[in-house]
Amino acid sequence: MPNLDVWAPRVLSILRIIAALLFMQHGLMKLFDFPGPQEGAPDPLPMLLVVGAWIEVVGGALIALGLFTRLAAFVCSGEMAVAYFMFHGAQGFWPALNGGELAIMFCFVFLYLVFAGPGPWSLDAIVRKKR
Repeated sequence: MPNLDVWAPRVLSILRIIAALLFMQHGLMKLFDFPGPQEGAPDPLPMLLVVGAWIEVVGGALIALGLFTRLAAFVCSGEMAVAYFMFHGAQGFWPALNGGELAIMFCFVFLYLVFAGPGPWSLDAIVRKKR
């Protein structure tokens, strides 16, 4: 069997990029109805959802680029924990029934990035090399 450990840092970068782009999409849907409107989002958005949407767009962009990754991932992970407990958890205990699976998944992927860092394909890695 080939040694897959060699690929782990690159796959970490791919995980970071894909998760961040998916996360950004939710903020773009809330703010700009792009690529379509966010299902179930009230119109107009309450201020709490506007703030959350901007965290999703800006934080997602920073994480996708791998810039200030640990800080951005920490903020985004926290936003998803708040989203779960305020909106999903109030609908019942089981995430599969309260619609909170994605919030939990984003929360823990971003929490992992806080500790693992951005991987080699990131602006953070480029900045580190220049020092």
